[in-house]
Amino acid sequence: MVTLAWALGGYLCGSIPFAILVSRAMGLPDPRTYGSGNIGTTNVLRSGSRMAALLTLVGDAGKGWVAVLAASLAQVDAVTVSIVAFCAVLGHVFPVWLNWRGGKGVATAAGVLLALDWRVGLGVLAAWLVVVAATRYSSLAALVAAVAAPFVTWYFLGEGPQLLAVLAMAALLVLRHKANIGKLLRGEESRIGEKKPAPAHQGKE
Repeated sequence: MVTLAWALGGYLCGSIPFAILVSRAMGLPDPRTYGSGNIGTTNVLRSGSRMAALLTLVGDAGKGWVAVLAASLAQVDAVTVSIVAFCAVLGHVFPVWLNWRGGKGVATAAGVLLALDWRVGLGVLAAWLVVVAATRYSSLAALVAAVAAPFVTWYFLGEGPQLLAVLAMAALLVLRHKANIGKLLRGEESRIGEKKPAPAHQGKE
C-alpha cells in the first residue's frame, strides 16, 4: 500500500500540465492548438514567448525532480523510488486531467534523472545538448538522450531498480517520438526556432 500511494503521488505530480498553466497565466494560446499540439517546451516556444517556454521547462523538469526527491527524503526503499520515478514521467505522458493526452516526457525525465543521481542527469543532459547544438533537432536530441540514459545509469549506478526504471522511461520516450522518427527519416522534421503550421485538429504528434 505504501508503494502504491507513492506511485500515485508520483503520477499525479507528473501529470501537472505546466505548459497549459503557464500559457493561461501569460495570456498565450493553448499549446494544444498550434504547432505540434504537444504540451512541451519546444512547442510552447513556437508561441513566440521564450519566457513561457523556459517556465514550462522548469515546471516540467521540476515536477519530476520533486516527486523523486520527496520519495528519497522519505527514505522509502529503492524499488519504490524507482517506481515513483517512472510514474512521474507516465503522469506527464498520460495525464488524467487531459484525457490521457499529454506530452512526450523529455523534461520530466530529465528532472527525474537529476533526482535519482545528479551524475546520471548531467550525463544524459550533456548528450542532449550536444545533439541540439549540432543539429537543432529537439526530437533527435531527445531520442539520443533516451538511448544513452540506460547506459549512463548503468555506468554510475550499476544494475538495480533504478536501471529498470530508466529503461522503461527510455522505451516510453522513444515510443512517444515514433512520428518524429518518421519525419526525421523523411527530412520533414522542424528544427528548434522554426515556425510550424497549426494542425487541422487538436492532438499530439
